[in-house]
Amino acid sequence: MTGVVVTFLLSVILAYPFGRYIARVFKGERTLLDFMSPVERMIYRVCGIDPTHKMNWAAFLKAMLTINLLWFVYAFFLLLFQGKLPLNPDGNPSMTPDLSFNTAISFVVNCNLQDYSGETGATYLTQTFVFMFLQFVSAATGIACLVALFNGLKEKTTKNLGNFWEIFTKTITRILLPVSLVIAVLLAFHGTPT
Repeated sequence: MTGVVVTFLLSVILAYPFGRYIARVFKGERTLLDFMSPVERMIYRVCGIDPTHKMNWAAFLKAMLTINLLWFVYAFFLLLFQGKLPLNPDGNPSMTPDLSFNTAISFVVNCNLQDYSGETGATYLTQTFVFMFLQFVSAATGIACLVALFNGLKEKTTKNLGNFWEIFTKTITRILLPVSLVIAVLLAFHGTPT
């Protein structure tokens, strides 16, 4: 019971400063993690992205749906052929097409419906490069869409929602990765990984 109360209080205490930090990131103001800018610029250069290009609702939606379709196809085929791929020391079989479809789409949309039988239904490869990957990037996609919604409400227009790719990249480099690292260190110091 004490752990639940402490977790709740900690969440309430951290909500305001963390919310202010997130707002500063997406307003383009200076933050503690500005040292990530060269990494972000490299990602933009390699991917051919112009982060200053503002998107209207149609361009934003197209970018979001395109990357999600790519991840869906990637996940679907990895799950469909996981039995023949490496990192399968237990010899787990490939998923059926309907189960591959259901699992891939559920992780792409971040509802994470697990209709397979845990570790006997997924290989190390698919657990890492499908499930863990999609849980991370689907959260970044959701945050990017929320930022676009807020931009539209703030500007009272659908012509300038920001740049999906810039928001998505900053979500990963300045919010999700740092939070993941802090939580991983805390869990490691409390002996969670074995």
